[in-house]
Amino acid sequence: MTEPGKCSGRSTSVRSQLARFGFSDPQRAERLLGDQALAGLVGPPADTVGGELVQAICAQADPDRALLGLVRLAALTDHLIRHPEHWDVLAGGEAGGDPFAGLPADAAQARAVLLRAVGADPQDEQPVADGVHDELIDALRAAYLREVLGVAGRDLSAPDPAAIVDQVAHRLADLADAALEAALAIARHEAPEHGWQARLAVIGMGKCGGQELNYVSDVDVIYVVEPADGAAEDAALRAGTVLAAGLARACSAVTAEGTLWPVDANLRPEGKDGPLVRTIDSHRAYYRKWAHTWEFQALLKARVSAGDRQVGQRYLDAVSPLVWEASAREGFIEYVQAMRRRVEDAIPAKDADRQLKLGPGGLRDVEFSIQLLQFWPRYAAEGTWGAPTPPPSTSRTGCCGCSSTACSWTGSNAPT
Repeated sequence: MTEPGKCSGRSTSVRSQLARFGFSDPQRAERLLGDQALAGLVGPPADTVGGELVQAICAQADPDRALLGLVRLAALTDHLIRHPEHWDVLAGGEAGGDPFAGLPADAAQARAVLLRAVGADPQDEQPVADGVHDELIDALRAAYLREVLGVAGRDLSAPDPAAIVDQVAHRLADLADAALEAALAIARHEAPEHGWQARLAVIGMGKCGGQELNYVSDVDVIYVVEPADGAAEDAALRAGTVLAAGLARACSAVTAEGTLWPVDANLRPEGKDGPLVRTIDSHRAYYRKWAHTWEFQALLKARVSAGDRQVGQRYLDAVSPLVWEASAREGFIEYVQAMRRRVEDAIPAKDADRQLKLGPGGLRDVEFSIQLLQFWPRYAAEGTWGAPTPPPSTSRTGCCGCSSTACSWTGSNAPT
């Protein structure tokens, strides 16, 4: 018989308890509680649920992100224990000078560091990793975590961390791009018969695309493929699917060196129900006919992160005009307002006052307001930030359906 306060040990019981404790993704929470980065700190998930650590995590505004953050930060500590020789990455920085001295100077250098770590040549048009697959996966993790450790060390020791927060986010995005590139090189090594058939571009989305990544962010992407010379389109689509899946595995697999992060491709057309990769023409056709307004909002942050840069740029050139036309849709403002209300309504009442991200006046309100300014035709056409004609009045206070008095349209900061 199960003791009072203990779960039965079955995954379904563990997940149901985690759900009751406030985790929105109990399956992922169970996996994270069993992550080796927390070994010695917690026991098996079945014994941990209901313990002090889980109770403390559940007291946070977002238990899912709090647990993910704990695992990611613990992973950096574990990395230094496994690789004490990497202590030197913490010793860089210049007093009164560049706080990031000693780290890769830019995205190109970060890319080269991680590609070399997996035996690939950064100068190759389509870099291919070289070595034993499992060892390559570990090498990618070790190299990536070393560079993240260097960024974190400078972040924590900065006299004024707020002064470098943009640089930190930008560097973490550069490292994510580099890791995606190295993971793609591993995928080409794993499936050499497919590598030559597809020109695959990885489009960064969300925080990665906006170069505003933090230490606990997942990486959102969209995959775009075009046939390589001499390859048919259907063969390129099959090859691109194999390579994209291999890239995702190379990033998310858990090994003795830990893991990187999940690669989330759910922002692609049709989400989980759609094909993992599409051609540029297929993307264009979808956005012209079927895309919802929120999908155009997501594309505001689209950026070429890895893979074939020419294909990636052609994709951006194809979809960007459609993004700026979205605000001309009938009911555009009302749609965004309704979507914002749905987000607010989904917040548990007990968390509403402390939800800094999704609650009224929170980060999502700021993001929606800025996105509406980007969408507004005058800004799209002129690229200016002059005072626009206000959107249609509504029963809510803010332009995005928020209740913030700092709304860009009708609050205290409204244009006049």
